[in-house]
Amino acid sequence: MMTRGAWGEALQAMGANRLRTGLTMLGMIIGVGAVVLMLAVGQGAQSMVSESIASMGSNLFIVLSGSSTSSGGVRMGSGTTPTLTFNDALAIGELPDVAALAPTLPNTTQLIYGANNWSTMVVGTTPSYLTVRDWSASAGEAFSDNDVRSATRVILLGQTVVRNLFGDEDPLGKTVRVKNSPFQVLGVLAPKGQSLDGRDQDDTALIPLTTAQRKLFGNQFPGMVRVVMVKAAAAETMPRLEKNLVELLHARHRIREKQENDFSVRNLTALAQAAAGTTRAMSLMLGAIASVSLLVGGIGIMNIMLVSVTERTREIGIRMAIGARRRDILLQFLLEALLISLAGSLIGVLMGVSGAWIVSRAMETTVVVTLWSIALAFAVAAVVGVFFGYYPARQAACLRPIEALRYQ
Repeated sequence: MMTRGAWGEALQAMGANRLRTGLTMLGMIIGVGAVVLMLAVGQGAQSMVSESIASMGSNLFIVLSGSSTSSGGVRMGSGTTPTLTFNDALAIGELPDVAALAPTLPNTTQLIYGANNWSTMVVGTTPSYLTVRDWSASAGEAFSDNDVRSATRVILLGQTVVRNLFGDEDPLGKTVRVKNSPFQVLGVLAPKGQSLDGRDQDDTALIPLTTAQRKLFGNQFPGMVRVVMVKAAAAETMPRLEKNLVELLHARHRIREKQENDFSVRNLTALAQAAAGTTRAMSLMLGAIASVSLLVGGIGIMNIMLVSVTERTREIGIRMAIGARRRDILLQFLLEALLISLAGSLIGVLMGVSGAWIVSRAMETTVVVTLWSIALAFAVAAVVGVFFGYYPARQAACLRPIEALRYQ
């Protein structure tokens, strides 16, 4: 009953000076709204990175044909020099920690269907490519090892390619022309979305590796591939696999100890984890910056409560004279500070959620408002209210009744 009466008196005290109460709450409104909004932006960035990481595939290495120096002294980029072969890929597949691998020969090529055409990345590869990339066909089926052995003219299309070539028409069984060669559409790949570097992963097409080598792109080096994608059996085996992979290619390519590699190995999982760590740090930084507003709001609460104690000194003396205990006075002023803080927090949450929705629509980006961020904002606001309200409340509770009654 005492607590219920204290809540009622706290509400009455807030209503006695609405303008001052509103200005005091403003600091908490801005602080909580900023925390919710900034955490939503940071969580949205983490969500986008997590989706990109999942779309790449797990425990993944990329082995690229290495750079070399031309006769004119010009150093070419990774993947431009044909140093990897299909036999290299087969040898890598024999390593103990390899779960799956896919040699690839990519090239940007024009696809034509009827009056429509679209330039996309056509990747010559093997059926294990879908296993390595954790990818699947949303319609139709993938090509088989027999298609690779026979160099069949079949093709799998990404969602972006289907949309631009076929529109609403069903592509399965249709024939598209790739560099004037007819290819039958076997299936449509499931949507993947953007990669970490912003590339549209659905803007692609897959064909059998041998078809790309013999009938489409031409190949001056027998069995040449530009990239070998390697999936490790487990995350903990990746360091050992990378070491064994490098040693294997050194031996196969006869690369001596101090000689420059003619290949490069990239750990996509490590790159993805670094990107995820960066976004987490950004999210925490945004939340910390926004929390400064809560500190300012708390100082505002303390200032106003000190003023309130001064104005109500005689009232405090009367309460003590008729039997109110020190803890009753302390509880009364603490509840007033807490009520101001929580009311400001509620309005701040509504503003933060509304701001997140506006940012999402205006910037066309992912913004995620989570229950834990709202709960965190409320909890911090409550702590701030109690922390900064305690000193004024204690000042009020420590007043001597006689001196308080004499105060004018």
